[in-house]
Amino acid sequence: MLTREQNDLLTKTGPGTSMGDLFRRYWIPALHAEEIEGADSDPVRIKLLGEELIAFRDSEGRIGILDEFCAHRTASLFFGRNEECGLRCAYHGWKYDVDGNCVDMPSEPEGTKMREKIKLRAYPAVEAGGVIWIYMGPADKKPPLPELEWIGLRPEQRFISKRRQFSNYLQAMEGGIDSSHVSFAHRFNLDDDPLHSGTEGNKYLKADTRPRFEVSESDGGLLIGARRNADEKNYYWRITQWMMPWYTIIPPFGTHNPLGGHAWVPIDDETCWAWSWNYHPTQDFGERELDALQGGDGIHVKYKPGTYDPIAERSNDYLMDRGAQRRKESFSGIAGIAAQDFSLQESMGQICDRTKERLGTSDAAIILARRRLLAALEDVDSDDLPGLDPAHTNVRSTSVLLPKEVPFEEGAAEAIQVRPGENFVSI
Repeated sequence: MLTREQNDLLTKTGPGTSMGDLFRRYWIPALHAEEIEGADSDPVRIKLLGEELIAFRDSEGRIGILDEFCAHRTASLFFGRNEECGLRCAYHGWKYDVDGNCVDMPSEPEGTKMREKIKLRAYPAVEAGGVIWIYMGPADKKPPLPELEWIGLRPEQRFISKRRQFSNYLQAMEGGIDSSHVSFAHRFNLDDDPLHSGTEGNKYLKADTRPRFEVSESDGGLLIGARRNADEKNYYWRITQWMMPWYTIIPPFGTHNPLGGHAWVPIDDETCWAWSWNYHPTQDFGERELDALQGGDGIHVKYKPGTYDPIAERSNDYLMDRGAQRRKESFSGIAGIAAQDFSLQESMGQICDRTKERLGTSDAAIILARRRLLAALEDVDSDDLPGLDPAHTNVRSTSVLLPKEVPFEEGAAEAIQVRPGENFVSI
């Protein structure tokens, strides 16, 4: 159980907050590259860590991430004209380049020196893996990009989605490292979901609802082992990677299904972007898999048209079907693995009150992740923060049978390493 002060430290990420300063030390997945596709793209509003920003590509294809509001009269640059290597405010014509410099001020007298003093806040941005990443921290502390395995794969091998979640990032991320809920929240869908079915491990997940957790610190965050009984000689281990500041890699379901993971990125204190990805390290997606991914199966969702908001939401009780719940078609009556998760996470309130929690042994990973985040606040200026080194994110998760006498870190040591061109290990 956290104190209210600790809960506030962990959940508040806006400018000037302790956790906000920590998160700004890392590269942030901000938007799909296709959202600002092509030179002189339409400007797109984005909000991250409580800051309202505008994203665009200029006439030469360079990416600009600027304060959304013009320095003149604070009109939104969303309505601006993107032309001739700059974004021009639609109100009085002030124009800004991708670095935030005011390059034209047609409403002021010709030759004015005022323009030289005007500069909007601008953040570095790069495109990698089909995603636009931005860095919002101190310029002299900018780290290399993360090396999540899917970033380096061909587009045909990966599928990336994002959705808006109407809760604080922390309760969403904690769901991603909570392996015990799989035996309940998803137990009736593991065999029929096209991206999780057909694996030997599913029978262990459903048979043993009391996993024992063993958690150890890794270079990037935590290595989380959930141990279930398999047979007289072996345990079934699902081993999750959690990497600072917000990444999880889901233990795979067989080697024929794709590997998956998440990033939980604060929009503000009450909403977050839930990035989700699936990928094959050694093959392209087949037509059946793509149909499932694009249709919102697995960890992805179906959207309201023209948005990244799920159709299933609080106002419609996440399309809950009590009949399906009674028939054991889904544990909660909610369809889809993603919606089964975020419906419960959002039900906790937009910022969960952790002073009311009563945690058990199955919550060991959640407890230690909170401790690692809080500890990092004491060392926020360090160049050795967990997850800053790209190698910290270049790892895999796994699900394996191990002899009962073998420690999971030892038995899974090879399986959690990325070997380009080789498939992952899983049952």
